[in-house]
Amino acid sequence: MELHIVCIPGDGIGPEIVTEAKKVLDKAASVYGHKISYEDILMGGASIDAYGIPLIDEAVATAKAADAVLMGSIGGNTQTSPWYQLPPDRRPEAGLLKIRKELNLFANLRPAVLYDELAKACPLKDEISAKGFDMMIMRELTGGLYFGERKTFEEDGQMKAVDTLTYTENEIRRIAIKGFDIAMKRRKKVTSVDKANVLDSSRLWRKVVEEVAKDYPEVTLEHMLVDNCAMQLVKDPAQFDVILTENMFGDILSDEASMVTGSIGMLASASLNDTKFGLYEPSGGSAPDIAGKGIANPIATILSAAMMLRYTFDLDREADAIEQAVSQVLKDGYRTIDIMPQDEEGKAKVMQIGTAQMGDLICERIV
Repeated sequence: MELHIVCIPGDGIGPEIVTEAKKVLDKAASVYGHKISYEDILMGGASIDAYGIPLIDEAVATAKAADAVLMGSIGGNTQTSPWYQLPPDRRPEAGLLKIRKELNLFANLRPAVLYDELAKACPLKDEISAKGFDMMIMRELTGGLYFGERKTFEEDGQMKAVDTLTYTENEIRRIAIKGFDIAMKRRKKVTSVDKANVLDSSRLWRKVVEEVAKDYPEVTLEHMLVDNCAMQLVKDPAQFDVILTENMFGDILSDEASMVTGSIGMLASASLNDTKFGLYEPSGGSAPDIAGKGIANPIATILSAAMMLRYTFDLDREADAIEQAVSQVLKDGYRTIDIMPQDEEGKAKVMQIGTAQMGDLICERIV
């Protein structure tokens, strides 16, 4: 198979971790007889530096012409970077919102898995982490507060800001269908998260999800309020299979889920439209404080590349090989600094390595 992938190296540690993901993809392609061509585009701060805006239309057109997009991290230090002196619609993250909208990437998949080898890095109590967990957070990505009408104005002598949270029935239905489809391939349980005790948008969300559930009699559906879900993620994460939720709730809950795995550097992400096309990225930020030091964890980006093979190209065998290689490297005792054990006994049993070394070791285990 020939795969044409557009890469967005991005900002901060982005170029470093994308390099390792491409290295791993190339090794998988070599082992299994595929050809990959890459084309780079700029987005975020790198695009601002080059063009004055976070994403140009030509870059969008290039992305649309590809089979899939592999992205690093976008943005910089919000306190010191000149990018954040610009108006909101010209800051790095505006490019991310634009590409999601332009490519119709309405379904965001964020798996959160606790590897046995990283149980010590999990911040939860031993009796909780011992049970392990493997969940998929399905976040609606192109609606809700982030895309609703917003304005700031003066009223009665004081400034007032308004952000509008809107969802249509069709927007909810399509993400719900994706969530139930994914659940059918997993443990067949969906936890739909909302705030239906307060918000009209959540009441509509719950109504539509229940309608979709009727077409999936094998899947167990439960509803959970978002504040309770935030609590349950640290109390008993093993209870979750697929968490289905709207844009802002999903943004917050997926970051929380990433940290109970031990490191946000372990959390992959896929954003899909209604075809096989997807944008794949790590869930973590650009970490400008460690950029260029060669210590960033590339595993989330590498696992995102594996998701690309699985969901866009239907190459399950190749995706399995990458995921198994990651697991084997961890079993063999190699760690980047963010997933190192905190106790001295644990540190003595593993070896700390850098970004490129992690990519190399994973490649060696793809057979």
